[in-house]
Amino acid sequence: MSERGDGSIRTTEPTTGGDRADHATETFVAHRNLLFTVAYEMLGSAADAEDVLQETWIRWTDVDHGTVRDQRAYLIRVTTRQALMRLRSLRRRKETYVGPWLPEPLLTAPDVAEDIELAEGASMAMLLVMETLTPTERAVFVLREVFGLDYDEIAEAVGKTPVTVRQIAHRARNHVTARRPRTAVSQAENRAALLAFQRAVETGDLRGLLDQLAPDVVFLSDGGGVVQAALEPVVGAELVAALLTAGLGRIAGTAAVQSAQVNGHPALIVRIGGQIEGVLAVRTEDDLITGVYFVRNPGKLSRLEHETSLRR
Repeated sequence: MSERGDGSIRTTEPTTGGDRADHATETFVAHRNLLFTVAYEMLGSAADAEDVLQETWIRWTDVDHGTVRDQRAYLIRVTTRQALMRLRSLRRRKETYVGPWLPEPLLTAPDVAEDIELAEGASMAMLLVMETLTPTERAVFVLREVFGLDYDEIAEAVGKTPVTVRQIAHRARNHVTARRPRTAVSQAENRAALLAFQRAVETGDLRGLLDQLAPDVVFLSDGGGVVQAALEPVVGAELVAALLTAGLGRIAGTAAVQSAQVNGHPALIVRIGGQIEGVLAVRTEDDLITGVYFVRNPGKLSRLEHETSLRR
């Protein structure tokens, strides 16, 4: 095997079609969790991320692998381009979505929480912040801030010059910084806030929960037009408290609540009659709950039965 002048690799040893196919499969499988994570953080949808991976696989099988100098970088580049196309399509679809749109929640392994950058990038709160970026800004932010790619690599992936990518990265970083929590939130703080929710559901006593709501707390529930959910964000401690009092009061004593790691952070999976009713996550700041996210859309709950591997 020798290197060509253009930087690609020329294979001098003969290989059979079967060997090439096996090598292509092994390489793709080795990077699959990474590629899924890239696509998911760009899209906020596991179903769409899987579709992106399918398109990436099709393109990967059509490539002369002997000319690919850095297979990991190549696969990330293809995945990013496919995710960008899907993201632009999703934006049009979300314009007609019924009620607030929330990311598709993923049951994740404990090791995701141990990787601070990965856990933050996959959190419900961060994925919602990234929804306010343009598709290209989101791609650049994810590749730079979460996966640590250099500007030249990102430039190839998004079809921009490195200088332009630096400018986009700076703009996206400032945008996200202005909207993310001012202080880092520990897993323990989120877990304590969710414990108040769990007690409220199990006992019907909402006092301990209501004391933790910030004055400007925002409640978002995603039913997708399929199940009952608030069709607009509910803002303010009094309104959110009233909504929670009515909602949690109805299911108190009948729902089973399970603590889980969802998107790298503590969350609650709510079941009624053994079936998943929804997943609840919170955003906390200064020891108060500033965001409550309740995903009820049945089409978004399939990834809560088995762990999804996220990797950088």
